Order: sequence, then structure tokens, then C-alpha cells
Amino acid sequence: MSVRRNLFDLLGAAVAAALLFSLGSYSARNEARLELAARDRSIADLKREMDEVARAVRDEHGAKTSGTSGVSAVPVEAAAAVSRAAMVEEIKRQLQSEMGLMPVQLLRERRKSFVELYAYDNNGRSNYGTAGYLGGGYFVTVKHAVVALHASIDDGRRIESVKLMINGKAVPATVVDSGDAKVEVDPGDWAVLKVAKPVNLPPLKVNLTFPYEFADPIFRLGNDYSKGIILGTGYIGQRTSSGLVTCLADGHPGVSGGGVLDQKGEMVGIPIGRMQGDYRFSFILPLRSEIFRKVRGLQVAKPAVAVAVATTNPE
Repeated sequence: MSVRRNLFDLLGAAVAAALLFSLGSYSARNEARLELAARDRSIADLKREMDEVARAVRDEHGAKTSGTSGVSAVPVEAAAAVSRAAMVEEIKRQLQSEMGLMPVQLLRERRKSFVELYAYDNNGRSNYGTAGYLGGGYFVTVKHAVVALHASIDDGRRIESVKLMINGKAVPATVVDSGDAKVEVDPGDWAVLKVAKPVNLPPLKVNLTFPYEFADPIFRLGNDYSKGIILGTGYIGQRTSSGLVTCLADGHPGVSGGGVLDQKGEMVGIPIGRMQGDYRFSFILPLRSEIFRKVRGLQVAKPAVAVAVATTNPE
């Protein structure tokens, strides 16, 4: 009897364990189904919300009217593309500013505004330099390239003719104004030339307010070694007591009279000379209004205007 009772007890325990396991598995499966259903409902709710937002946006833009000028409402996709393009351009602009760069296409355009200059004296000799186009047939360069500054000690040397290479042709030019320099690399070492007929060159825009702060990046365009207009880059050093500016930029023969540009492509100075024995250390003549006193129709960049924002304290 005891053996049979033990068998019944064991059988009852096994059945109870099986029932408990089955109930536990059912409970776990049931909870899993409930959790999945809850997630499905959440996803469905989110999708419904997104659909409603998209429908509202479409309805808003679809409800807008446009006049008979032919300008239609901007689709959402187009507006997003414009926004992305503007953001990309702003990022590029900030990177260029931080790295001291100028867009390549802009440099190529500015190169077209500079020409090779050749001057011939009464002794049969010639020298070369650069000139920048200002518009209206006017060019700016350095005085020592077109006027013999040492005539009293140089056998009476004088410049008899000046020619500019414009679109592959040598065009005569006349000196219409110049500074008071008696020597080279001087604040008065500038000159303005004019050609008789209009020329097909893009005029430069001059900036008279460039700050010339230490380490400002600059771009120099000049007739290096009489090999054509070549680009050089460098950085601002400091102002000299005479009003010139030092810079770390190649001062090769022929670049005198060329252009010093800022990152916006505006002309801010003229390469005027170099340190004896060191082509890497050169001098810039900052532009000033006196240089352009006889130039008509000059394009002058407007200085940036700082806008003050008034703030009020809440009462």
C-alpha cells in the first residue's frame, strides 16, 4: 500500500509540475503577445501622427495662391533642397575663411583683370612689371615701373613709352597721374595709366578699408619674371613706420604694380618691392583714395556696417 501511495504521490507531483509549467509558458507567451501588440499600437500611432503632419503640410502649401506673374508656391522638397544648399555654402564659406582660402573660380576671374607691363627708355633698355585694370581704360601700377626715378644719376634715363599686353596685343598707355616717390619702395610709389580705347577686361573692385591685421591671408597676382600673370599667396606681417606693410609673399621681379587681394577678391594693395636678398619677404602699398583721384567710374567696395542690437530688460 505504501508503495502504491508513493507512486500516486509522485504521479500527482509530476502532473502538478506539468500544469504549472504549462501555465507559466502560457503566461509568458501571453505577456509577450501583449507586449508585441502594445509595440504595434505605438508604431501605428506614430505612423498615423507622421501621416497627419505630412498631410497638414501638403494642405498648407496646396492652399496657397499665387499671382499671375508665373511664380508658383515652392514645394516642400524644393524648399528643403534650397535650405540644404544654403547650409552647404555657409559651411564652405566658414572653412575658406578659417583656412585663408579663396574660391578657385574667383581667382581665375580676378587674374583676367591684370596685364603685363613693359616700359622702354631712351637708352634702348626695357623693364617689365604688372598693371591692374580699374575700368574706363584706367590701370594702376607702381611709379618706378613707368617713371625713371634715378634720372639724375642714371645718365639722364627717362621712360619713353609704356605698353600693356591686353588680350595678346601690345597697347600703348599714358601716365595720367603718379605719387611723389623719388625712390623705389616708397608710399608715393604709385602711378595710374590710361589707354586710348576701351578694353574688354573685368574691372577690379578696390577696398580702401582693409585692416591689414597680423596673419591676414592675401593673394598676389603679378607678372612673375615676365612669364605672365601668376598667383602667389602669403600672410600679413605688420605696418612699417613709412606706411607700407610687410608680408610673407614672393616678391619676384615683375610682380611690382600687380594686385594684392583679400579673401573676397577685392584689391586691397599693390606689391611694391622686396627685401634685398630675400624674395620671400616683400612690401605692400595699401590702397588709399589719393591713388584714384583721377580715375572715373572706380568700383569701391563698401565697408561692412556693424549693426547694434538694442536689448531691453523685462519688467
